Amino acid sequence: MKGVAGRYAMVDLSRRIIEDYSIPSEWYEKFLGGRGVGARILLEETTGQEEALEPENVMVFATGPFQGSGFGGAGRHAIISRSPKTNSLSDTYAGGYFGHELGRSGYDGLIIRGRADRPTYLACIDGGMKLVDASSLWGAKTSETERTLRERYPGARVTSIGKAGENLVPFACLINDGGRAAGRPGFGAVMGSKNLKAIVVKGSLPRSCHLEEGLKSLRKKMALLLLDDVGRQERALGTARLVEPLNAMGILPTENFREGVFDDVAKLGDAAYSQMLVGRETCTGCPIGCKNLVKTSFAGQEVDGAGPEYEAIAALGSLCMNGNLAAVALANQKCNEYGLDVISTGITIAYAMEASEKGLLKGSSVVWGDSGAIVDLIGDIASRQGLGALLSRGVIAAADEIGLDSALVVKGQEVAMHDPRGKVGFGLSLATCPLGGHHTQGMHDHVFENTPVAEELGIQGTVDPLSFEGQPSIVKTYEDLMSFTNACILCRFTSFNRAGKRYLYPLIRQALFAITGHEIDAKKMLQIGERGYLLLRLAAYRAGYRRSDDALPERLMSPQSKGPLAGVKISDQDFNHAIDKYYIERGYEADGKPSKERLEELGCQVPGWS
Repeated sequence: MKGVAGRYAMVDLSRRIIEDYSIPSEWYEKFLGGRGVGARILLEETTGQEEALEPENVMVFATGPFQGSGFGGAGRHAIISRSPKTNSLSDTYAGGYFGHELGRSGYDGLIIRGRADRPTYLACIDGGMKLVDASSLWGAKTSETERTLRERYPGARVTSIGKAGENLVPFACLINDGGRAAGRPGFGAVMGSKNLKAIVVKGSLPRSCHLEEGLKSLRKKMALLLLDDVGRQERALGTARLVEPLNAMGILPTENFREGVFDDVAKLGDAAYSQMLVGRETCTGCPIGCKNLVKTSFAGQEVDGAGPEYEAIAALGSLCMNGNLAAVALANQKCNEYGLDVISTGITIAYAMEASEKGLLKGSSVVWGDSGAIVDLIGDIASRQGLGALLSRGVIAAADEIGLDSALVVKGQEVAMHDPRGKVGFGLSLATCPLGGHHTQGMHDHVFENTPVAEELGIQGTVDPLSFEGQPSIVKTYEDLMSFTNACILCRFTSFNRAGKRYLYPLIRQALFAITGHEIDAKKMLQIGERGYLLLRLAAYRAGYRRSDDALPERLMSPQSKGPLAGVKISDQDFNHAIDKYYIERGYEADGKPSKERLEELGCQVPGWS
């Protein structure tokens, strides 16, 4: 298949050896790239018994067929590894420019194993690889690391960890391109456990292409389509624009998910954000520019750079009853500098606030809405000192010690800032997701609300976000679509948006053919996505997850007390009936394992794993 290098670089940090790793052509045909090929590599190269923070764990930095092409929405890369939170395979994605450079490096990705005997960074410059001492960078903020290495390697891009990853905080993340976070699974801690501070990539080696002129035409067409009305809305404030609409719907996580409306929402909304907005950035090949740049200050500390997106505003704002947007922006900036996942950080701090309210924090007090405490706790968590030492272990560990049963996690992963009580299809996705509490993997009901959806997906009519009727089939289809998107490694906002006003997969498939010569229809597109999803489910099963783990925290099933969803709850009976139907759609056995028949049907058999 064209459009791929056909090889990854295998980097053994323990032995300081770098070798080529050939990818079977069959894997590209079945999985394309990204999530699918990355998961397939890990299922081949690991036993499933490795501990996430031990040298035996393996990290894969992956591209897909679109990286390096300049196609709109392809300014992304994937990381797949064993998560210290879920103890199973997980993946994460980040935008910016790093993925484009990796796509032109002469390799389709990197396989990192072992542990360096001293702080190290990996330099990949036009296919040339070397491991370099990073002792002088250990302890540096991510922005300092990026600035130093970009000065050392002009034109290169950098992804790195901060203090949180070095200190093995299980919700540490990687940061690239001045504030793009590869968050959620805790891969910053995995890098830290390997003494790997950063990866530097510069690429100018073009990949092969099936139809060069055809790709140029489609790239231009994609760019023009992304400048539509939807694109202008996305450009305005990025995902930050969602705060007030979700509050109006009663699904803005507030007070550790007790409620879905925040009385001070206007202080976090569009008008307040616009006051500190000073510019925008974009990702490779995308004309939208939805990455906000802000300038403000809080408590005498300056904020200047990447602004908070929706998840950060909700997690560090309404979830903690914090109506100070400048404090949210500073907290977001500190999370980026230390390399902390903003969602998990917010969930953990909100838990501490609720425990403090109940008098369960020994020797500490963190009251709701204390902006200064939120900012200070982020540094303490990254340094693992004071109350931060307890919180840095993660919300489950904190709950085990404190004893308050309100840790909002699914399969070890803190839930994102989306309330399933107002979109039950998302709740079904959230509970059954093999990666735990993710929000980018599954279906968001309002994508389909009151809008006819593309016929090629086989979804007709509209979706009621408060009813499970018809949801299991729709959820499965949408998950497969997003999994295909993650195989290509495309931005889902540029591919398919809320309300179905943008659906560009026919164009994406044309571009895929122009790049690779691999022609697929809608059915094959969804099959590629399903393969990648099933591999992660298979890994989760091997990690010990069963049907009983496909559940939501009790709080997310219980009613709110105010707002448009006051009194609305998720019925246990309806929820479990929906899971039964979802299992049938997915081809899962009663305990949650993908059936042998479904794996064979999709060609997903993995020796020693099935």
